[in-house]
Amino acid sequence: MHRLYNRLIFFLIRNSIFLLIVVLIAAIGVIAQYSVSGGCWVSRAGKHALRFWMCTGVMITVALTDQRFWYAWAYWMYIGTLLLLFFVELLGFVGMGAQRWIDLYVLQIQPSELMKIMLVLALCRYYGTLTKQETRAPGVHIKPLLMVAVPCGFILKQPDLGNALILVSVGLGVIFLAGIQLWKMSVAFFLGICGLPFAWQHMHAYQKKRVLIFLNPDQDPLGAGYHLLQSKIAFGSAGLFGKGFLKGTQSHLNFLPEKHTDFVFTVICEEFGFLGGSALLLLYVALIGLSYAMTSGVKGYFGRLMGGALTFLLFLHVFINVGMVMGLLPIVGVPLPLVSYGGSSMLSTAIALGFILNIAHYSTLRLGG
Repeated sequence: MHRLYNRLIFFLIRNSIFLLIVVLIAAIGVIAQYSVSGGCWVSRAGKHALRFWMCTGVMITVALTDQRFWYAWAYWMYIGTLLLLFFVELLGFVGMGAQRWIDLYVLQIQPSELMKIMLVLALCRYYGTLTKQETRAPGVHIKPLLMVAVPCGFILKQPDLGNALILVSVGLGVIFLAGIQLWKMSVAFFLGICGLPFAWQHMHAYQKKRVLIFLNPDQDPLGAGYHLLQSKIAFGSAGLFGKGFLKGTQSHLNFLPEKHTDFVFTVICEEFGFLGGSALLLLYVALIGLSYAMTSGVKGYFGRLMGGALTFLLFLHVFINVGMVMGLLPIVGVPLPLVSYGGSSMLSTAIALGFILNIAHYSTLRLGG
């Protein structure tokens, strides 16, 4: 017991800067949830804080667990999460117009959030068994593409376009990092462009509407374009220092929908201005940069590959969420890590950060390659 305690203390001291950044981002999330709840602690802010500290335990557990355990069980965890996605189709309940959650009695979970982590783990396990020469073989990427396509099909059926796009992006990111030739990626990109008309025909009506509204928000200002226009009003009226804590008009007068989840960054910028929003983004830049620095130089190929993929996944979440609330990307419903309200999002982020810490902790362990 004493040995475990010393190991934990050493781990906390060694990763103190990384953990401090994580705590600061989560603290901003708690402040934002307190604000959108009208100054009420118990409704969302308290739950958000409690979830964070519970997920911190998960993060540290993942970080300190022997990396060989994750390497050995990678495929089984992917299959288990895939089964959860299948059960969503049978037993999942509908929330916010989509059937994405499953009730495990102890907690309600969104398997698509976990699948993003388990897909990275499984793909890195697969490529970790191959040499660089083997990754150039013609059919070696068929299995990874199927590993991406199967859960993506389940997620699109829910429907959840945002998580499906992230799943495809991070899956292709792992394949790229594994060393696929550039011409193959170029061919895949060209085929993807050619397949856009087919994808458009099979999109839901509301998803098509979001794309059209992204191109012209004024087309339906009181309907599909309402979210984006209200978000832009909040950004434009905030100024350099914002309107002040608990004084955001768009959020507190309920003009801004989904202010506790997808549009929480808008709330932060409205109340704390350009400086407040920039401070949060700088924390994310520091977290992403530190994640890359901690994992890029490890000895094991499995660790390097997974570290790069998880860093990219974290970047995707921040980039897409901030881009969509500012009108730079279509609205697809992607949460802001550690800030948006949601247990599954918090849990998946904690697991991803735990794996990044795990890779750095076992930096001398050679797995894969």
